[in-house]
Amino acid sequence: MSDADATDAGDAASLRTPIVAVLGHVDHGKTSLLDEVRGSAVTAGESGAITQHIGATAVPLSTISDIAGKLVDPEDFDLPGLLFIDTPGHHSFSTLRSRGGALADIAILVVDVNDGFQPQTLEAVDILKRTETPFIVAANKIDTIPGWNPNPDAPVQETLEKQSDRAESRLNEKLYELIGDLSDNGFSADMYWRVQDFRANIGVVPVSAETGEGVPDLLTVLMGLSQRYLKEEMSIDVGGPGVGTVLEVTEERGFGTTLDLVLYDGTVRADDTIVVGGTGEPIVTEVRALLQPRPLAEIRTEKQFEQVEEVRAAAGLKIAAPDLDDAMAGAPVRVVRDRPLEDVIEEVRAELADIEVTTEEDGVVVKADTLGSLEAIAAALEEAEVPIVRAEVGDVAPRDIAVASTAEEPKHEAVLGFNVDVLDDAEREAEEKDVRLFVDDVIYQLVESYEEHVETIERAQQEQVLDKIQRPCRFRVLEDHVFRQSNPAVVGVEVLSGTLKRNSRVEKWAGNEPERVGELKSLQDAGEDIDEARTGEQVAASIDGPTVGRQIEEGDELWTELPEKHAKILEQELSDEIPADELEALGMYLDKHRNRDPFWGK
Repeated sequence: MSDADATDAGDAASLRTPIVAVLGHVDHGKTSLLDEVRGSAVTAGESGAITQHIGATAVPLSTISDIAGKLVDPEDFDLPGLLFIDTPGHHSFSTLRSRGGALADIAILVVDVNDGFQPQTLEAVDILKRTETPFIVAANKIDTIPGWNPNPDAPVQETLEKQSDRAESRLNEKLYELIGDLSDNGFSADMYWRVQDFRANIGVVPVSAETGEGVPDLLTVLMGLSQRYLKEEMSIDVGGPGVGTVLEVTEERGFGTTLDLVLYDGTVRADDTIVVGGTGEPIVTEVRALLQPRPLAEIRTEKQFEQVEEVRAAAGLKIAAPDLDDAMAGAPVRVVRDRPLEDVIEEVRAELADIEVTTEEDGVVVKADTLGSLEAIAAALEEAEVPIVRAEVGDVAPRDIAVASTAEEPKHEAVLGFNVDVLDDAEREAEEKDVRLFVDDVIYQLVESYEEHVETIERAQQEQVLDKIQRPCRFRVLEDHVFRQSNPAVVGVEVLSGTLKRNSRVEKWAGNEPERVGELKSLQDAGEDIDEARTGEQVAASIDGPTVGRQIEEGDELWTELPEKHAKILEQELSDEIPADELEALGMYLDKHRNRDPFWGK
């Protein structure tokens, strides 16, 4: 089936193929499921049954009908088939964007029926929510249910009838746990055959990528949903100037830098002028060659690609053209044709501006593999209230380290990289300039690692502040424990609440007024010098200034003097950091001062 006639004649002439993305947690079977769909398609109609695209596989309606059997009657459908994006995962999904949203028209969320929701499942659900993409759930690996009796390639209800009661009840238990997970994330869901309105409820399709069970149902539901809810959106001007999104920028032997893209509207021809989103200004260039993979039967030949004259939406293709070095994955591509060039450049600019991340004067540096990923990580950081000073597509380079090293706050001296590499010289520079690097391919893990780092910094800063701040303490001079009356007075004391530290000023309250009596020079416990004493401890204190019997007496209650500024910081910023007995001493001390001045320490 060539791309020129990828759309059927008659009514379907202007209906494009819906684009299907596959998302889910690592190891839950996304690739296996795609392989199973492709394998079934090839088996159903030999090698001509599917068209291999760049980054995508087109499965025509006739082949879907062959795989689905009685579940799909081709007479009921106008849409030409389905175009599956080959690179599964939310990485490709967030790369694939069209005007103001996700490029995929519909998605399959693959969940291992035994594992249920996992970290990347949640991340995929967040992206589906944010982009408002309709989706169905493929509850994969039903063949691993203990006691399962496999029926290769059979529809789900047919294979369920052949299971023992025990196997069926085990599967139902797992499926309802999965429906519970979806409910916890704000989605109403049920087995697909019970769903009346797919806009209000998510259909769950039990499948096995291993045995092909449930694959007929999966294709049927995708086809049915697309026909029912997406038909209007699939209506395009097939002959109009092409519009697409860059999947990847790659080097191709004999062609130099090329674009892998998904075309979702119109047509692109071998002699078209195109405008592509780049790291700087939009790139204007001429198409040199349009490349498609050779048919499966010829895939073993040395030349992997064949040149074609034109490609119609929806399709994946490779474009060879000059000046593509600065093109970005996730960026828009538009064919100019008979429109004013400036208008097309402006459209590309506007679309790039939609994706632009809001930056602040101070914040972290963010790097991501694609524009869509950049957008997704910026949204996650905004939610976590982490400001961004610079956000770009590409690997972490020395200039990113240079920007991060000039941050005003230590916690912002960091570069967060999603799905990118760190260049060697950037890594060296980061070590030299003490810039922290965080690199991950799961967004929420990346944000969490950074938040943990910030917590560590803030804790260290608070500990530093606490070290410099005078701590509250109430203590008592013990009777019969005067070892020296003056110069300095050495007495036994008991700490009633708080922390008693050496080099603290000591005061005594006479009525409503505090009176400084001297300075606590040293503390001893059993003849050993110590830095501090805590609540309940009895120690010897050397106090420079007073004479026992004049300024202080045995049995007196004394306090360490707190500067007003320190009292304010302790109450307003560090109350969670100090122990309960210190908090008690602080409260009593503030009460004393506020009896004479209600605004003291506020």
